[in-house]
Amino acid sequence: MNFAQKILTWYREHQRDLPWRQTREPYKVWLSEIILQQTRVAQGMPYYTRFVEAFPTVYDLANSPEEEVLKLWQGLGYYSRARNLHATAKIVVEDFHGEFPDTYKELKSLKGIGDYTASAIASFCFDVPEPVVDGNVYRVLSRYFGVDIPINGTKGIKYFKELAREVMDAANIRDYNQGIMEFGAIQCSPKKPCCLLCPLQESCVAFKENKTDILPVKQNKTKVRNRYFNYLVLMDNDENTVLEQRKGKGIWQNLYQFPLIESEKKLQSEELRPLVKEKEDVPELESLSLYNNEPIVHKLSHQHLHTQFWILKTSHILEEGTQWNEIGNFPVPVLIADFIKTLKI
Repeated sequence: MNFAQKILTWYREHQRDLPWRQTREPYKVWLSEIILQQTRVAQGMPYYTRFVEAFPTVYDLANSPEEEVLKLWQGLGYYSRARNLHATAKIVVEDFHGEFPDTYKELKSLKGIGDYTASAIASFCFDVPEPVVDGNVYRVLSRYFGVDIPINGTKGIKYFKELAREVMDAANIRDYNQGIMEFGAIQCSPKKPCCLLCPLQESCVAFKENKTDILPVKQNKTKVRNRYFNYLVLMDNDENTVLEQRKGKGIWQNLYQFPLIESEKKLQSEELRPLVKEKEDVPELESLSLYNNEPIVHKLSHQHLHTQFWILKTSHILEEGTQWNEIGNFPVPVLIADFIKTLKI
């Protein structure tokens, strides 16, 4: 048996029973693929179920408010995925009459759909012979063929796409594509791959040359930036607080947060007070206290957020404020959601 046949044989025996594999409906396959980008299956499954229940069709998703989509997405991270999901649903409804296009090229033209997702939808739903290349596929191909070209460089991306096309089983593309991804997730896993029971072991270069721990190769990662966030948790005597919506193109776009002061370093209360007074929307305070003595370090892909929550009490009624027991209805970053759960009013 050749490489592809071994993958197919393995897949028929070991495939997991996942709901999006039981359908060829492009909407549900697309939904699962967007949710599972940079997300493990175990974490993504409940989100997939909730999205299908809340938005059974692409029309339901397109016609929903963005805040509802972001709230349902809360905790998955990389919120641009949710915004693109919502935008693409509108495009499919308005430009394609609610039917997803059935070609790789048209699928790739949609917002938030790149090479991998377009290939996945095209092959899973329409049997288009287009190879998928995700992290699992990079790992399998790199190890099996002993390729040390960095997978996150322009040369590597092109090389592995061509290699994936060369070895794929075009006649069984749906099962083959799902099979090689499943193989990478379960058999040829990032750490502690099951090499001794692997059907590809005989011809695997990485196994022969003891390189499974160094393949695939990645170029040096972007340097991590440290940022210092000071959230101002305002509270009046009627248990109102203030939330604001994040705008611009930075992290957490369109999510809600407490008023924020970003600083160059960790601040003490005497350093924060004059900065609070400069904010026009903060009334005169009765007290200011730090909720967490040690900053909470929230790690994003290229940023570490050193976060302090400050409790600011005021006797002024926050007329534009929100009742504390209602703030759970707003889509917020998981960092803030976790804080809200712990603070007892």
